[in-house]
Amino acid sequence: MRPTAPAPKLAPAAAQSVPSPVAALSPLDGRYASRLAQLRPFMSEQGYMHRRVQVEVAWFIALSDAGFAEFKPLSPGARTYLMGLVKNFSEADANAIKDIEKTTNHDVKAVEYWIKAKFEARPELQRAAEFVHFACTSEDINNTSHALQLKGGRDAVLLPALDAVITKLREMAYAFAAVPMLSRTHGQTASPTTVGKEIANVVVRLVAARERIASVKLMGKMNGAVGNYNAHLAAWPEFDWEAFSQRVVETPEPLGLGLSFQPYSIQIEPHDYMAELFDAIARSNTILIDLARDIWGYVSLGYFKQRLKAGEIGSSTMPHKVNPIDFENAEGNLGLANALLKHLAEKLPVSRWQRDLTDSTVLRNMGVALGYAVLAYHSLGVGLGKLELNEAALAEDLDNSWEVLAEPIQTVMRRYGVSGAYEKLKEVTRGQTVTAEALHELIRSLEIPQPEKDRLLAMTPGSYVGKAAELARRV
Repeated sequence: MRPTAPAPKLAPAAAQSVPSPVAALSPLDGRYASRLAQLRPFMSEQGYMHRRVQVEVAWFIALSDAGFAEFKPLSPGARTYLMGLVKNFSEADANAIKDIEKTTNHDVKAVEYWIKAKFEARPELQRAAEFVHFACTSEDINNTSHALQLKGGRDAVLLPALDAVITKLREMAYAFAAVPMLSRTHGQTASPTTVGKEIANVVVRLVAARERIASVKLMGKMNGAVGNYNAHLAAWPEFDWEAFSQRVVETPEPLGLGLSFQPYSIQIEPHDYMAELFDAIARSNTILIDLARDIWGYVSLGYFKQRLKAGEIGSSTMPHKVNPIDFENAEGNLGLANALLKHLAEKLPVSRWQRDLTDSTVLRNMGVALGYAVLAYHSLGVGLGKLELNEAALAEDLDNSWEVLAEPIQTVMRRYGVSGAYEKLKEVTRGQTVTAEALHELIRSLEIPQPEKDRLLAMTPGSYVGKAAELARRV
């Protein structure tokens, strides 16, 4: 191989002025920074650099095993050293790459130069240095790095946070399965349900939505500047580069990337899987917005009380207030997450001709979108953990709503052919305050079998819940 110019010397990491949390531009890195510590290693700039180093190293090692006479298999010691660059990647390493980028003005090239600089004093690696980033376009490194970021962020942080909400809701569905609650359709009193059944409805929706998030295949391509292996085949025309690239992409970590192979692309991976993933997360978030608003309403009705820690204040001027702030914060942050997720899903699959750079800056906000979602899941978990059921308020509401029994009475009347059953009950109940006595008088006057009269007379708003308790316990 032709001798090449040595890679730039590594400059010491520049001293950085790290702003305090109160000076952060984004609340994700300020007010809420501690809640997102688990997400930051995957979705931060450092996390992005880390994944780029991982991809470059995996490609380099795989090339050494490809059977080329010009690049013999690496020694065990060299492999261990290279894998150590990935395993032990630090903030100082990320800053060193950023320092190189000040000269190159190209972030991927800075990663390449950083790796080559790490080959100093290792002749075996120095001789093979030009196989770092061999035949790759920057997007080969970037698209696979983004997929690895999403893999870590989704599997290690977002899904566990969502699972914690689902687990808490399932526990509540079981605990409150048989606690009757007045329904409200169109804001008006309606057939009773149970608290547990209403929570079970959300659990079923979330479980399905969660599976859609988890099932999205994270894609990667390693096929050169416009997706045709042009440079690869210029170097070794007889080599099966497509099969080789697929092995690197699909082989599990740490030897490969553990992603799904994308065989067709322009310069960029099409990002359709990203749109699918972000849409799936947004759908889960929409379900949780629905939940947050409903719980907010139930707190307002007095169905739930909220526990407070000693010293907490609900209002600066009204001492009696205990605001449902966790559910309000969750709703607001879920909305922010969805605004970003929807833009990502709509924008990323669109690229002019074989490449434009509009996706690059947008992709740097994936962590912001996931961050707002994870923050909201945390708020929901805290809020749900504070709730205490106020069964007295639930019972009082039901006892003031005997009109809901118009439905079972007229349905039984219909069964036995009583003419105008709906209309008769409408006349007695619509727009009126309905009492148990008035309904019982009507029931006694009906021309239906006595056992049916007795069954209706024994019914109360609190007992008229159908199979709600069974459904809640079955979720």
